[in-house]
Amino acid sequence: QVKVVESGGGLVHPGGSLRLSCAASGMITTINTMAWYRQPPGKERELVAIVNRSGTTNYADSVKGRFTISRETAKNTVHLQMNSLQPGDTAVYYCKITQLYDNQEYWGQGTQVTVSS
Repeated sequence: QVKVVESGGGLVHPGGSLRLSCAASGMITTINTMAWYRQPPGKERELVAIVNRSGTTNYADSVKGRFTISRETAKNTVHLQMNSLQPGDTAVYYCKITQLYDNQEYWGQGTQVTVSS
């Protein structure tokens, strides 16, 4: 069994920062990609940022220059540093890991991020 747990969400004012963390544990084999998705109220889930085993990153256009994804491979952990937050960033943020050898995906339960004055 694999467990994926996000933390670090909360309420922040516009222009503020938050750091999300996601830790995977249990019967995990080698992790290929680690990613953050978000689902704003009433909208579809969308990819925010992703990092592969080589450390190559990719970001949604809407967060480029504001968000940074980083990975601690030995700890099966991924972080999302979010700066200059805007009300449009309000969403439930989800972590997803994908194993290398079987492409099995595991999702966390999500953490709420609310940007409001």
